[in-house]
Amino acid sequence: MERILVLVRHGQSEWNKNNLFTGLRDPELTPQGIEEGRAAGHVLKAQGLSFDRAFTSNLIRAQDTLKLILGELGTPGIPTITDAALNERDYGDLSGLNKDDARQKWGEEQVLIWRRSYAVAPPGGESLQDTVARVLTYYCQTLLPCVLRGERVIVVAHGNSLRSLVMALDQLTPETVPTVELATGIPIIYRLKTDSTVESKEILAP
Repeated sequence: MERILVLVRHGQSEWNKNNLFTGLRDPELTPQGIEEGRAAGHVLKAQGLSFDRAFTSNLIRAQDTLKLILGELGTPGIPTITDAALNERDYGDLSGLNKDDARQKWGEEQVLIWRRSYAVAPPGGESLQDTVARVLTYYCQTLLPCVLRGERVIVVAHGNSLRSLVMALDQLTPETVPTVELATGIPIIYRLKTDSTVESKEILAP
């Protein structure tokens, strides 16, 4: 029995392009982001992969990327669940600000702490630790049971929500996980053992 979990960060959004803190704001994909979604579907199809179930966030950039992937695979109608548990980290007062402007306002060191520390949250927002807590609860209760019963699962979400899943799958620590970078539109294929640990991991570069 295959136990396959594929993670894909959404394609480039308009706010990614403009170097803005996005968080729970809901910009659409850029033309490049649309092509990244299609390319992700293409490389998955080349691997002979298809899916039984899909999961995504409540945000349009992730939902649209998923639709592009499933369209390329020729399976647009598979069961799909959207859930706020997979939303991007809430950047609070930083949301919508240019990252360079934020550095000028609060200082480079403070903004780096908000972006890359594990436990420190920006004003009015979530820390990475907060994001990990909600995402891993959802993983254990919803995603993992599907994978372990043999369903091929794809999750299209965001840099920080997927970083939380990678933390669990790769057994990373609070010290190492903030340095993990996930490129937009690049599928990561995990194959799990019966005990839910990772048998193999493959990153599908375009």
